Amino acid sequence: MATDKPRYTVSVDHDLFQQIEDFRFEHRFQTRSEATVELIRLGLESLKKEKDRSENEGKN
Repeated sequence: MATDKPRYTVSVDHDLFQQIEDFRFEHRFQTRSEATVELIRLGLESLKKEKDRSENEGKN
């Protein structure tokens, strides 16, 4: 299953690993990688919303 997507390795402690696994199974992701990518996407989306919100508050 070759891919052109960039790859890298991330090391996490046991507790974070378990949280990722729990998220994976609760949301029925087939792979840990898919679950991790979704968690990163959600985190980045949340940060962007927070930034946009604080920028808008500064304009008022």
